Amino acid sequence: MRNHLTPTRAALTAAGLLLAAAPTAYATLATPDSAAHTRSEPYVETRLFFGTARPDGGPAVTDRQFMAFVDKEVTPGFPAGLTVQSGRGQWRDAHGTIEKERSYELILLYPQGQADASDRTIEDIRRAYEKAFGQESVGRVDERAQVDF
Repeated sequence: MRNHLTPTRAALTAAGLLLAAAPTAYATLATPDSAAHTRSEPYVETRLFFGTARPDGGPAVTDRQFMAFVDKEVTPGFPAGLTVQSGRGQWRDAHGTIEKERSYELILLYPQGQADASDRTIEDIRRAYEKAFGQESVGRVDERAQVDF
């Protein structure tokens, strides 16, 4: 009996080879011996999401107000640097209404060894914004990162 390589069988064979090789290639890129890893340090990246619409229908938070907030509440805790990006976002509020609004994303990077102290500072920032601008919440995302400056 002779085995013939049909187009379907050829495609399945090729897919199997790719799948078998993919984890090996991925693992090779992520090894601790890579040059990028030895150059970088373990950090935490925290992203905060600030809405600008006020639940009470008052005027939206302006760029000037937001940057004054950053200068007063964020910079003292993260004087080494930060990034602010403008965006558009949406979320479902406490009443089930989908709110669409201008927003800001604040990106903070700090050494993993400072995570506990930074966590307290970040929570203070979130509460200060909620109180100052009548917000229900400030979104937060934390991820581990390898950073080199």
